[in-house]
Amino acid sequence: MSDPIGLFSVPRYATTDLHGCLQTFRHLVEEELRLTPTDELYLLGDYVNKGPDSRGVLDYLMQLQATGYQVHCLRGNHDQALLDASRHRWRWDWLGPRGRLPTLRSFGVQRMADIPPRYLNWLAALPYEIELPDFLLVHAGYDFALPPAEMRRDYTTMLNIKKFIFDPSRLEGKRLLHGHVPTPTAQVRSRAAARPGALGLDTGCVYRHNPDLAHLAALNLDTWELTLVANREPAYTIGKR
Repeated sequence: MSDPIGLFSVPRYATTDLHGCLQTFRHLVEEELRLTPTDELYLLGDYVNKGPDSRGVLDYLMQLQATGYQVHCLRGNHDQALLDASRHRWRWDWLGPRGRLPTLRSFGVQRMADIPPRYLNWLAALPYEIELPDFLLVHAGYDFALPPAEMRRDYTTMLNIKKFIFDPSRLEGKRLLHGHVPTPTAQVRSRAAARPGALGLDTGCVYRHNPDLAHLAALNLDTWELTLVANREPAYTIGKR
């Protein structure tokens, strides 16, 4: 598996699982990465739920895109759950009222169906994967036991799988980046240094009480430098995990 450093003329970054952590994400973009309109930023899903400002995260992402930043977003399982709940397909039972309330409050509504259409339309247009010349980006992963074409149409798995056996031959030798499963920051840092074929970037930013998590991770796709930002949100209620 080659490392085409220098092949790409602009910096490329990836991050994931923002979960309503607007202040942390803004700090990453504006102070750590110092993103410019020519840089590329890829987000691997889960912009909403759990954290304090789901609407603010979506507003900021939409603002970046509208002002010419190369911000490319794919969907996560929580984004899909919000869409389903807004359409009265109640997949949010597993969250319970306590899990839904921060998201409802951020939008200033009492029901998912009342979330303004522009947010739902933006989420509904998100792809399930993003393919780059050297990486494939997906929220959770793939069922590598399936034939390659079927594997990449298995959207439920792509949003929800938590364990898989990586097979680079089924991705034509490309590396895989994903989120979805909160992983201790030290473990992600160690794995990124080894430049593996598959890497999970979710360092559980939203779990602000857990010292092993509580960071937002961004990977430079060319240098493999990992940028970590500790949770910077105002205090909010969430389980430690």
